[in-house]
Amino acid sequence: MRVAAAHNLPRTGFAPLIASLQTPGEIQLPNGTVVAVGVGEPVYRVIFRTEKALRTPMTEMGIGCAYLAGDIEVEGDLGALFNARQSVQEKVPLRQKVQFIYDFVRTSTKMNAKAIGDHYSFGDAFYLTFLDKRFRFYTHGLFKGPDDTLEDASEHKMETVFAALDLKPGMRILDIGGGWGGVTQYCGARGVHVTTLTIAPDGARYVQRIIEENNLPGRVFLQDFLEHKPEERYDHVVILGVIEHIPNYRRFARTMWDVLKPGGRVYLDGSAAVQKFAVSAFTRDYIWPGTHTFMTLQDVLAEFLYHGFSVLDVANETWDYELTMLEWAKRLDSAKDELIAGWGERTYRVFRLFLWGGTHAFKTNSLQAYHVVVERTSSPGPRPSVYRRCRQFLGNLR
Repeated sequence: MRVAAAHNLPRTGFAPLIASLQTPGEIQLPNGTVVAVGVGEPVYRVIFRTEKALRTPMTEMGIGCAYLAGDIEVEGDLGALFNARQSVQEKVPLRQKVQFIYDFVRTSTKMNAKAIGDHYSFGDAFYLTFLDKRFRFYTHGLFKGPDDTLEDASEHKMETVFAALDLKPGMRILDIGGGWGGVTQYCGARGVHVTTLTIAPDGARYVQRIIEENNLPGRVFLQDFLEHKPEERYDHVVILGVIEHIPNYRRFARTMWDVLKPGGRVYLDGSAAVQKFAVSAFTRDYIWPGTHTFMTLQDVLAEFLYHGFSVLDVANETWDYELTMLEWAKRLDSAKDELIAGWGERTYRVFRLFLWGGTHAFKTNSLQAYHVVVERTSSPGPRPSVYRRCRQFLGNLR
């Protein structure tokens, strides 16, 4: 191994881009030469295994695929390299645009189940290697301070939900996309009956075991929320980190009205972006397929208001999601050998990019996170048609 100066790097491509960040690290070229960049103790080493790797296309998709294939290896702090993201092109291929439109138009339980299945197909043990051990939330916790553990943050989350909905023993709530039963576990232990909806079979079985083993008041349905028609309306609804999978906010708000009693509240949270459908090509192909879309807060609030809800609370929780994903990423890396042995190198690499990339996105405000609390009124709201919405839009241009 030879140690060389930065001028030994190629003039163009990913290697000089990394060097330009001035984050202390090392770049290893295919011939074994190591180039030190930045000042201080190296926090990463990027290894280009072949000459082809040095010519990786300067797009998120190109670099991501090269990493998944093992042509580029990253040892150490992968998160330190995501500052290069702003200098990398994002090109969404035409076939992906066409597929998204097709999926969005034909949104159905079957399509949603397939998209969810593609991401949640590795079994409970995989996700539980990096989620919190207390409630197993696959959404952000709420941190009172940077020294809180992930488990503490999840506890704070449930305390906040419980208080926001003013839950009491004997109440009936709906938990949409119940994950691994955190809401059922916390609320059920306090006498609240929780009906869980999920379209992930593994998750449904997991929540059912929690109910049975702890003798909790609750039940589980393997059903899409948009097709749920309860015999009796619920007191309140909890939906944590699921709105990203339901981009049709108009239909979502209409269905929410139908399942709630007058005065019933909704506690909703999720990752958000300023522009709807702004999801990278790499994310759509390898992490969240189907119609996954970061929440656009303004659109969600508009539909709630159109459909007879009053807004009680909106809170920015971007910092909380950053800390949550940072902890997930660290735990994933700590479980590297176990994950590779059980699910393969490629799966580990996909989730490593997902979690470290997500941490960076929240840190730089490329993504945000919010929780929203709304209450169903006795008036169904204006519920404008498409024609009325277009007419209103044109009228506002004057």
